[in-house]
Amino acid sequence: MRHLLEQKLARFEELEKCLVDPAVLADSARLAAVIREHGSLAKLATKYRRFKNLNAQIREALDMIEGHDAELRELAEAELPELKQERERFWNDLLDLTVGGEDANRDSCILEIRAGTGGDEAALFARDLYEMYKHFAESRRWKVEILGMHATELGGFKEIVLGIEGEDVWRTLHYESGGHRVQRVPETEAMGRIHTSAATVAVMAEPEDVEIDLKPDDYREDKFHASGPGGQHVNKTESAIRLTHLETGIVVICQDEKSQHKNRAKALRVLKSRVYEKKREEEEAKRASDRKSKIGSGDRSQRIRTYNFPQNRLTDHRINLTLYKLDSIMAGNLDPVIDGLLEYERQELRDAFGTIE
Repeated sequence: MRHLLEQKLARFEELEKCLVDPAVLADSARLAAVIREHGSLAKLATKYRRFKNLNAQIREALDMIEGHDAELRELAEAELPELKQERERFWNDLLDLTVGGEDANRDSCILEIRAGTGGDEAALFARDLYEMYKHFAESRRWKVEILGMHATELGGFKEIVLGIEGEDVWRTLHYESGGHRVQRVPETEAMGRIHTSAATVAVMAEPEDVEIDLKPDDYREDKFHASGPGGQHVNKTESAIRLTHLETGIVVICQDEKSQHKNRAKALRVLKSRVYEKKREEEEAKRASDRKSKIGSGDRSQRIRTYNFPQNRLTDHRINLTLYKLDSIMAGNLDPVIDGLLEYERQELRDAFGTIE
């Protein structure tokens, strides 16, 4: 925890220097990236600076109490409780700001939903998850952009990829990564039997250009004709783009726009996020320890949640949370679920770290 905070503060101070660097000021694209990253770190860095300052004041007060000057000792004894109380408040704020790990303060992410087992019903469930996240994002006044999708003839999605921007986006949505299971009577079921199907969700931080700088030599680009459900052609020009990252083998396809340029830009955003996510997972694996948060793994193969429509019940298996308000949740009211997950992780951080002297 302390190491992470020191890293964030060092990066913030480095960005402060960049903001007065003539070379950065002359490069509008780099300057914009620096301003965005500086802004995303500002709240955490300023609170941690204040926390460190309070620690120094407390150490100074303790030295005075152990000293021989009676007047200074009396003054320090009077100030110490208030200093410790303020430090505790800032520490709790820092815990909240670090929920979500190293990417906690990012204001954009890529969210991918894919139909799993269950055929057409799984694709329809993927569509319902998309609607749920879209309404939730609207309630938070976040910006949602469809970066790619593969629709089915019944109106479901085999896959849909979203770019989401707004305050606290990553901290709020990163819990959604994993397997989502649905139990309900499908629209296509004539006998009224309950079926079980699934979809997977992946939430990836969207890195700044300075973090993942993909050059044209790093990936192969293929152009082809876009097609829709059933193989029908959407247009007759080679507007669809396939990008293959040479080092990792990650492939991204984007064909929703009629413009080849727009499809390439969207595909690059997704590719950067997937490459960043892969590198982040590799780094986390290297420093993995015995302690691992139940809700922090983001493993797509892990079943994290069950949506039981006949019982109007949602169960989050990671924290044993059960709510009988599935209709409200599917309409976009995800707050009761997110709040439960946030509080669980906050408590884990408090138990693990307590107060840093």
